[in-house]
Amino acid sequence: MIDGARRARDLYVDLLIKTLTNTIYQDPSMHPDLPNAFDAEARANGRDWPRLAHTMVGVARLGNLACLVERTLDEGVPGDYIETGVWRGGCCILMRGVLAARGVTDRKIIAADSFAGLPPPKADLYPADANDCHSNFKELAVSLNEVKANFERYGLLDDQVVFVKGLFSDTLHRLEAGPFAVIRLDGDMYESTLVALESLYPRLSRGGFVVIDDFGAVEGCRRAVEDYRYANRIVEPMERIDWTGVWWRKLNEGLP
Repeated sequence: MIDGARRARDLYVDLLIKTLTNTIYQDPSMHPDLPNAFDAEARANGRDWPRLAHTMVGVARLGNLACLVERTLDEGVPGDYIETGVWRGGCCILMRGVLAARGVTDRKIIAADSFAGLPPPKADLYPADANDCHSNFKELAVSLNEVKANFERYGLLDDQVVFVKGLFSDTLHRLEAGPFAVIRLDGDMYESTLVALESLYPRLSRGGFVVIDDFGAVEGCRRAVEDYRYANRIVEPMERIDWTGVWWRKLNEGLP
């Protein structure tokens, strides 16, 4: 039987997920190609762009993220937690909430983003991004102050949360952080994904987890992951979360 403290913790995390996705008040989608109405299935699978909710990744990917963070704590995998591409901050808020529920005070959540939307593609350097149009969507630009305010609404803005502002190509390789227990990549594009992997994966602890948000949704992201895994001889199998999200566990440093 689950003890009372564990039950209360699970209820808190579950409520946090429902609140972050706003399945409670059911705000409509603002996705340009979807009906302007709440769709429970789309919200569960992260297929819409919520007008008010603090994340667009959906219930399934949030549940997976909470589970992976819990596993690193239960199994003693060392390190902090980082997300590259935070939008309104939902995934980072969830990770901070899990730490709070567990009473963990010696690990940090790192939220890395331009906080100004996605950059135009550099097709000359990254041909896989040639037709990427994410930079055209102003809805994807959320300021640092707005993200901080969202953390504060949950009572989770404190010195265990670190914000890294700027383009990944300018910030991640110089980031003085690590090791990491979980790295969650949500940069959409080939460049954003590859730069994040090159900068952060070597600092991921053995037994830690890497989560890729856009593997099934964006061709450039998928190619970046496959290119990096091939170049670094990563053979751990990828596990599918839903229609787009995947994760794998780092068990080896790569084959010789």
